[in-house]
Amino acid sequence: MSADTCGGQSELDKRGAREIEGAQGPRGAEQGMQLRICHLYPELMSTYGDRGNVIALERRAEWSGMRVRTDEVSVGDALPEDCDFYFIGGGQDLAQGTVAEDLCREKAGALRRVWDAGAVIFSICGGYQLLGRAYRDAHGGLLEGIGILDVETVARPGRLIGDVVARSALEGSEGKTLVGFENHGGRTYLGPEARPLARVVRGAGNNGGDGTEGAVQGTCYGTYLHGAMLPKNPWLADHLLRRALARRHSSFELPSLDDSLEERLHASRTAIR
Repeated sequence: MSADTCGGQSELDKRGAREIEGAQGPRGAEQGMQLRICHLYPELMSTYGDRGNVIALERRAEWSGMRVRTDEVSVGDALPEDCDFYFIGGGQDLAQGTVAEDLCREKAGALRRVWDAGAVIFSICGGYQLLGRAYRDAHGGLLEGIGILDVETVARPGRLIGDVVARSALEGSEGKTLVGFENHGGRTYLGPEARPLARVVRGAGNNGGDGTEGAVQGTCYGTYLHGAMLPKNPWLADHLLRRALARRHSSFELPSLDDSLEERLHASRTAIR
């Protein structure tokens, strides 16, 4: 698992649920629209600004006129099973060990149930690894994962570090690009039930060998891209929003937002050599 430095807290509350009212346009609010987010282990798993993914999703939902409820859930807390979107980021080895104990032993069953019911799970780096079937460390020790994603991770000498540009492999989004920053020692390999999130143009991706980046299985997504990822890739944020809302609000269509700043940021990252 990655040995990275966790990012700091944002101005948002550290624990508990918070409600955000839709700020632009009454359309979603008039329809009683609410996006329900569960942020897992925010104080332990937020490497390289991973918390920014939750903030980006909150803001895009409220700009679309929705109310947002975010539950922050940590070690020892029960996992709420009424959320639409579940997020877990990456962290240092020590933090990931603590999280693995709690996630795989105490929350695995509930997380599988919400995934089976159609909720979206989005995971980065260490969180991605824990959602797989297993992680084998550098000493040969085996950590059993939750097994939602048909992937396995093996620690190898050296780290895969740097900026990544990849082309989406998602159906309907072929050709769109994803940008982010990777820093991981684990090499992740996809089994037959998982498909890649993207194909690497620049960078290492899952393992530095087969050209894949991330994994998708149903409504569960994993990636190695930090940064935070979703502010730099607004099309993916909207893709995840649509899938998260589809269970309860299938008729709602996200309005077009002004993504000019996000697109400039995205373009600046694709230009890095």
